[in-house]
Amino acid sequence: MRIEQILILVLAFLVAFGVTLAAMMMFQPDILRRRITQVSKSATGDGVPSVLQDDWMRKLERLSKPLAKLALPKEGWESSSIRTRFMNAGWRSPSAVAVYFAAKTVLAIAFPLLVLLLTRGMIGEDNPRLLPAALLASAIAGFYLPDLVLRRRIRVRKEAIFEAFPDTLDLITVCVEAGLALDAALLKVVEEFRDENSALGEELELLVLELRAGLSREKALRNFALRTGVEDIDMLVSMLIQADRFGTSVADSLRVHADTLRTKRRQRAEECAAKIAVKLLFPLTLFILPSLFVVLLGSPAIQFYRSLIPFMMSTGQ
Repeated sequence: MRIEQILILVLAFLVAFGVTLAAMMMFQPDILRRRITQVSKSATGDGVPSVLQDDWMRKLERLSKPLAKLALPKEGWESSSIRTRFMNAGWRSPSAVAVYFAAKTVLAIAFPLLVLLLTRGMIGEDNPRLLPAALLASAIAGFYLPDLVLRRRIRVRKEAIFEAFPDTLDLITVCVEAGLALDAALLKVVEEFRDENSALGEELELLVLELRAGLSREKALRNFALRTGVEDIDMLVSMLIQADRFGTSVADSLRVHADTLRTKRRQRAEECAAKIAVKLLFPLTLFILPSLFVVLLGSPAIQFYRSLIPFMMSTGQ
């Protein structure tokens, strides 16, 4: 047995042993958490899945901390753009940071090992530089894969917030025109959104909690715009701050902004509908038209071949 085969077997054993050990440590029974779960279940009858999920995330965070230190920036990352991106994605749990950076480390190591195991080291027999290049490319892909997941999470969450924001703004406008203050109107909207478990409802609830905690309205609104990362919400926050400073009507400002957002949402829907014809062009050209040509021209081509070949052979003789 060659040295390369021995190294591959040792690496496979280490990977399998590490995954098994991590699974055993993650899913081992916790007597204290089990008793807390039983007490909460008998007291309220709900909230048990969230307790179990918190227990699972706590174990995952405990396992991820040593690996996260390899990819975690040394200092100043709390005030960097990555922290803002975490807020825009809705990942506020302390364990999300450790899991994210641990995933970058694990995938950067696992992808080259996977390439090495699948190819068995034979990818670079003809070209010795091909195997190191493939391992380096797979390590880079594994390291940046969590970034792609985070980017997609941010985009989906921003779209969900933007789609729900005009209707929410209409509800806030109705509450303000009914005589409620802005804080009370926000509280009323949060009560309406509490059962829907939406991203905008969560952000509005955090806004109400910050206002209740004694934070100024301007600071709470700016934090709300920073957490969502939606440009239209940032414009609304600036408008509300200006209305609060100069004493203008908040209801009129909300109504105008709601009309603008509704028009913008309709224009985006029309834009997506106009792009359908261009997006359908490539599937039609690559998949549908060739099969259609085969169906329409297949039988005449076969008949032409059967008629022409004997004629050409007889002419040649």
